[in-house]
Amino acid sequence: MISDWHFYLAAIPAVILQGMGKGGFSGMGALSLPLLCLVIPPVQAVAIQLPILMAQDLVGVWAYRRNLHRQNLLFCLPGIFIGIAVGTLMAAKVSASVVQLCVGLIASVFVLVSVGRAAADAAPERPAVGKATLWCSVGGFTSFIANAGGVPVQVYLMPQKLAPAVYAGTMAVLFAIVNYVKFGVFMAIDQLSGPNLATSGVLLPLAIASTFLGVWMVRHLSGAKFYPMVRALTFGVGLKLVWDGAAAIMRGA
Repeated sequence: MISDWHFYLAAIPAVILQGMGKGGFSGMGALSLPLLCLVIPPVQAVAIQLPILMAQDLVGVWAYRRNLHRQNLLFCLPGIFIGIAVGTLMAAKVSASVVQLCVGLIASVFVLVSVGRAAADAAPERPAVGKATLWCSVGGFTSFIANAGGVPVQVYLMPQKLAPAVYAGTMAVLFAIVNYVKFGVFMAIDQLSGPNLATSGVLLPLAIASTFLGVWMVRHLSGAKFYPMVRALTFGVGLKLVWDGAAAIMRGA
């Protein structure tokens, strides 16, 4: 288990942000991995983060078990599995920094476009299997490579203007599936060690409490307040990913 107090200065806010994201504020969780990478190597950060994400997934799925959009789940799952499969095959060949840069650009452009749609009071989009397969394939891939799968799936779901709890529930189930599949793959490639798992266990109570906090906030916000907050978070995460990805590419990482 990690005992360096510097690690926990970054890990505690990272886990809280991660929990808020799993509780329904998609976007906040993407800030947690960069925080952990300030104090430990990226591969170790992902390994510590994954069991925590899995526990938070259980909370999110239970909390939103009656708030799912089943048609969207049906449309999204094939793309999710395609993305994870491609990520598994290409993990050693694709730079995580390039993935971060691309996801950041997608997030930033998407938010600017969605703000324009909101200002024009555009009608909600309907679920579409082609669009779901495209963006969820990207989401499954970027989640596996760089823990940045939320943004591409948001590009598909947010224009539908689902009720906040339905949106959060659909995201919760999709990424529970992603993370449990990823756990099996990480075990197979020997990325989960005893000390890393012990560190995850120490952070687990905080992770669960922060997820319930996120759920509570989503339950008490109207769509008119929820979606602007999610767009703002997504735009901030997008800019952060662009910055991190571009900086890593310039360093040759």
